[in-house]
Amino acid sequence: MVTIMPFDPKKFIAGSLEDIKKTIRDKKAITAVSGGVDSFVAATLANKAVPGQLIVVYVDNGLMRKDETAKVKKAAESVGMDLNVVDARKRFLDALAGATDPEKKRKIIGELFVRIFEEEAKKAKGKGVDFLIQGTIAPDWIESGGLGRDTIKSHHNVGGLPEKMDLKLCEPLRELYKHEVRMVGRELGLPEPIFNRQPFPGPALAVRIVGEVSEEKVKIVQEACDIVETEMDAASLSGRMEKPWQYFAALLPSKTVGVRGDERAYQYTIVVRAVRSLDGMTASFSYIPHETLEKISTRITNEIRSVGRVVYDITNKPPGTIEME
Repeated sequence: MVTIMPFDPKKFIAGSLEDIKKTIRDKKAITAVSGGVDSFVAATLANKAVPGQLIVVYVDNGLMRKDETAKVKKAAESVGMDLNVVDARKRFLDALAGATDPEKKRKIIGELFVRIFEEEAKKAKGKGVDFLIQGTIAPDWIESGGLGRDTIKSHHNVGGLPEKMDLKLCEPLRELYKHEVRMVGRELGLPEPIFNRQPFPGPALAVRIVGEVSEEKVKIVQEACDIVETEMDAASLSGRMEKPWQYFAALLPSKTVGVRGDERAYQYTIVVRAVRSLDGMTASFSYIPHETLEKISTRITNEIRSVGRVVYDITNKPPGTIEME
């Protein structure tokens, strides 16, 4: 009989710090922070392992959640992290123009991220930057077709990476699942809003916009996601519902007929998604109280004038994925 030992975050941290030191040695590294738990935990480990050798970069790609840049800056300050913010909003939107295939969008985003990190590495003074530290976790490479598996979707930080890169990869969380990353974050002393934050996709809102991405659609999804998060957070805090593992809004590419006042309207449809999960590999849709769904629908259709219909997704994973693309 095989005995499975429980995950020990203290033991993992000790081993990870040694591995990072052996990998980076006396070189410099650049690490990406996106606001999610994976990137923050990876950056915190690297900062402890090779202090003074790390350049922490947050890329504002124009596809982040509402007010995300300000929130990431505040979170970085709370853990003493020196953050370099790169405004690449126009570059990402221009690169995604005309792209409708989900895999193509992911690869565009993955390559552009790497190119920006390479540019930032070249700007670094002193010794050259040789490494890129990422918060890649097990589901990222498993779903991207790792170890001969079928590709479910190419995660931008795995399948979306370009074949030729100037930087070598260092991925300290590669073998962990989301709940284990949270345990490491707690053990590292990160604030609860960071280590317990709901998952957010690397390609950001690009995979919550089905089809072509545009500035108008990004703004719609930012507002809709903010409403979903606000209302579900309030409902869970009041004890009216269990807080989902992940919850958000997505935009469908087609419009449907509705009514605005006494006039016919032709408007977008928003899909609300909320799931229960442990590691993201499988998921079940969450049971949301009708009054909460009604409040979300009313707010979205009243506050976002280009949206005329809201639906709730009750698909499990499998057969669906958690995100729309």
